[in-house]
Amino acid sequence: MRVCLKAMGIDEKRLDVVMCQMVNLVRDGEVVKLSKRSGKAITLSTLLDEVPIDEARFFFNLRSTDTHLDFDLDLAVEESSKNPVFYVQYAHARICRVLEKMAESGARYEGGEIAFCEEQELALIGKLAELPELVNEAASEYSPFKMTKYVYELAQVFHKFYDTCPIKDAEESVKIARLALCAAVKTVIANVLAMLKIDAPEKM
Repeated sequence: MRVCLKAMGIDEKRLDVVMCQMVNLVRDGEVVKLSKRSGKAITLSTLLDEVPIDEARFFFNLRSTDTHLDFDLDLAVEESSKNPVFYVQYAHARICRVLEKMAESGARYEGGEIAFCEEQELALIGKLAELPELVNEAASEYSPFKMTKYVYELAQVFHKFYDTCPIKDAEESVKIARLALCAAVKTVIANVLAMLKIDAPEKM
């Protein structure tokens, strides 16, 4: 391919080839036996008949390309917190619901200085702050798995924040600050999922 590019007058260094390791398909806890030699194989189009495209994109990017991947077919279609795609999308939908309900009651962040002091608030802010550098790393190293790992960890930190830091019954200034933080998390989750061409649903 590089020789072809050079022959066409294109800088051959523009082409980088990323080698991927084997992917094992797992069903009912057992590896599905495939064989190129016997012709027993599953194409990507066939896989997408069984697994939604959002789940396929997320699962294929769960590991670095230089490591083997066990693609759990059962987990990929499970609608529970065990499914990393569902877990992340649920975090986004949960935030949308919180912001909508609070807006109906007249509570919304409209700018201005806000303060945070709780451990889980600061942990969430710290996780958000990791994004710019991580995007640069993922792009320069051809490592999209870093983005799936990051957005899953962000969802984990958010759920912990949501469970330990009340919003509805908090003092007004605290409520507004936490709504602003929720809005920031919503934006980041949506942006990262958009990078991966994965939907960020507002309701689930």
